[in-house]
Amino acid sequence: MLYLQLFYTFFKIGLFGFGGGYAMLSMIQGEVVTRYGWLTPKEFTDIVAISQMTPGPIGINSATYVGFTSTGSVWGSVIATFAVMLPSFILMLAISKFFLKYQKHPVVEAVFSGLRPAVVGLLASAALTLMNTENFSSPNEDMYSFIISCSIFLIAFIGTRKYKINPIAMIVACGIAGLILY
Repeated sequence: MLYLQLFYTFFKIGLFGFGGGYAMLSMIQGEVVTRYGWLTPKEFTDIVAISQMTPGPIGINSATYVGFTSTGSVWGSVIATFAVMLPSFILMLAISKFFLKYQKHPVVEAVFSGLRPAVVGLLASAALTLMNTENFSSPNEDMYSFIISCSIFLIAFIGTRKYKINPIAMIVACGIAGLILY
């Protein structure tokens, strides 16, 4: 029964997760943390960190990790990963045949004009979802951790946005800073 639930959950996430893995994060959290309780918020945060550091799309990496963690077996990983990829595979086969022919059609252009802001909204939702006490602590609980977390966040944001520092280098630098400061 758990494998079927896992397949259904990740198939649904793959089907409606427009905008890629980062846009899927809020959907994944809603399902695996809030709805089913397969993971705690802290475990979900760890998934995001691990999925960003490993090669491959974050949505697929997250599905693989959740599948293994929730079932305790490799089959859970296989099922969740297959389920999250299957809708994209089916849709791309269907769409690719017609997209090149109709990409300049006004209806198709209008649909994509509507989808672009939705994808940005999903990405913003994923970012805001991760701004919680598990990642930043709280000034009431531990002021030192809160200040360090906010500082690392701001340095990473400014470093990648303004100074165009390579994200991989930023992840390594922030990991080292966390190791030293915590």
